[in-house]
Amino acid sequence: MKCDLSGIYQISRGTDTVLQLIQEINKTVFVSWYRWIFGGQVSMYFGDAFVKIWNEGMGEDFVALRKMYPDYEIWVTGHSLGGAIASLASSYIIAGGYADAKKTKLVTFGQPRTGDVDYSAAHNTQARFCNAEYSFRVTHFRDIVPHIPMGKSGGYHHHRQEAFYQRGMKSDEFRVCEGNESSDCSNGLYFTNSIKDHTHYFGKQVSEYGISGCV
Repeated sequence: MKCDLSGIYQISRGTDTVLQLIQEINKTVFVSWYRWIFGGQVSMYFGDAFVKIWNEGMGEDFVALRKMYPDYEIWVTGHSLGGAIASLASSYIIAGGYADAKKTKLVTFGQPRTGDVDYSAAHNTQARFCNAEYSFRVTHFRDIVPHIPMGKSGGYHHHRQEAFYQRGMKSDEFRVCEGNESSDCSNGLYFTNSIKDHTHYFGKQVSEYGISGCV
């Protein structure tokens, strides 16, 4: 069987340095929200980061690629911080009319909570209204990052839908939860405090896998 991987891929990397992590935490926990143009509020750090990346070249490149390959599917993905950026990118691409929503697919890995309840609802509505139902947050067992940030007034909240791998990460070892914060998936665990489960997905150390060229 031929496997055709042709497509437009928007891939966002995760946190790179300790300083970046400190800045990310500060702007997420201690700084006011960033009002998202397509509904709700998101982390100031994530919102600032996405808009800067989009305006400094990603947006122009994306539009150019869409003109060159109008029939290609669009895959939006990222790990950790990159998952939050990917979440915003898919919202921006779909709600902003930059692409055919039916061809836009979002898959994030170890994505932190990105915005508030209104952002979550807007993200879900955009997906349903535009028939862009291929939207998954992949989580790995006790990965700590999908369960942060916590405690901000108004509350951070995930959007749907979660693909949860409880132990191994074989192709048939996951459960899909339709809800935003379902206790049938990772929210149902007593302890979600593993750094290793965050840095390792599908048997690979994520940063090393990326540096090696994904081989």
